[in-house]
Amino acid sequence: MKRRAVLHWQFLTSTISTTMVLTLMGVLVIFVLTAKEIRDYVHQDLTITVVMADGTTPVEAHAIEDEIAKRPYIHHITYISSEQALEEQVEAMGIDPRELLDKNPFSISMELKLKAEYVCSDSLQWIVEELGGEEAIIDVIYQKELVESLNRNLNTITLVLLAITAMLTVISISLIKNTVHLSVYSHRFLINNMKLVGASWGFIRRPFMMRSLRMGLIATIIADGILVSLILWMVRYDHGLAQFVPQRNIIIMSVSVLAFALVITQTCTYISVTRFLWMGEKDLYR
Repeated sequence: MKRRAVLHWQFLTSTISTTMVLTLMGVLVIFVLTAKEIRDYVHQDLTITVVMADGTTPVEAHAIEDEIAKRPYIHHITYISSEQALEEQVEAMGIDPRELLDKNPFSISMELKLKAEYVCSDSLQWIVEELGGEEAIIDVIYQKELVESLNRNLNTITLVLLAITAMLTVISISLIKNTVHLSVYSHRFLINNMKLVGASWGFIRRPFMMRSLRMGLIATIIADGILVSLILWMVRYDHGLAQFVPQRNIIIMSVSVLAFALVITQTCTYISVTRFLWMGEKDLYR
């Protein structure tokens, strides 16, 4: 009875330790995925302004708009008529240019937002050249310095995140490895006794593998429950966060935690049990 209580206590403490590590891994995964969503959002917020030539009719401009919208790098396109541009200018500056020029000085224009993967210096250069080749387009404007600065900063942040990810992954694997090893270590004499009576190594490993499987599944359920509850609370607190934590990322996080738990616990258990199977009786007392 006392031994059974000890085994239950060992299983509980191992599960709690594994849950804490898996929660840390889940936080890391969702943090990396959210950083990517923010990066894509910032990239897709970049605006390229396409200015049409004077005399371009709305029909011609809409035809060009439809043609540009079909290109693979376009995420969203906004048509701005000359009248709309004039209204925005009057509202912003409080001055009507027609009072000085006797005409509307603004041409039809379009604001293009690109897909995130195309927002880099090389891609932007050939996109601007391609758009500038249209006869009805007289100018293509975007903030080149801002894009270069933005990409430099995002690349730096990405490298820092990768370094932190690698470090925390190693730490997490080490913690789970030690937890599993200590759990198996307490049964080292039982493993030796089973080996002495002729049990096969596969037969000896099986209960330990099943035990670690249960521990990994329970720890995963608890960790995913904690993480999902935390995410839902944060989204409820600030609805703007929902766009950076879509449902697919929550699913990816949950599956990643499950995969990590099963692979690491099963691998570490297999290695730990095999290690004690190779040991002689004298080595067990060290």
